[in-house]
Amino acid sequence: MLMIKAIVRPEKSAAVMQALLDAGYPAVTKVEVAGRGKQRGLKVGEVTYDEIPKEMLIAVVHDADKDLLIKTITMAAKTGTKGAFGDGKIFVSPVEEVYTISSGVKEA
Repeated sequence: MLMIKAIVRPEKSAAVMQALLDAGYPAVTKVEVAGRGKQRGLKVGEVTYDEIPKEMLIAVVHDADKDLLIKTITMAAKTGTKGAFGDGKIFVSPVEEVYTISSGVKEA
């Protein structure tokens, strides 16, 4: 299994969540985060914002679903047809084990 973490613009979060639901992936955790990428924040006039608000969406899926999930997130989170700086990142990590708390059952 894999954990997919996507950092997206807050205004794109609902579209990504809906796209994942439509693609058959209803189980997603959403967390408000703040940070900066290669652009080192955002400068508006004389004011520099070091940390920009984003949302992190987390899903755990089977390895075979990775490419579909990444494509779904990318299509929904991209700004315009070509995308823009600050659209976000997707991170993929292995998951060794998953347990359901209420039942204590280990998932396959």
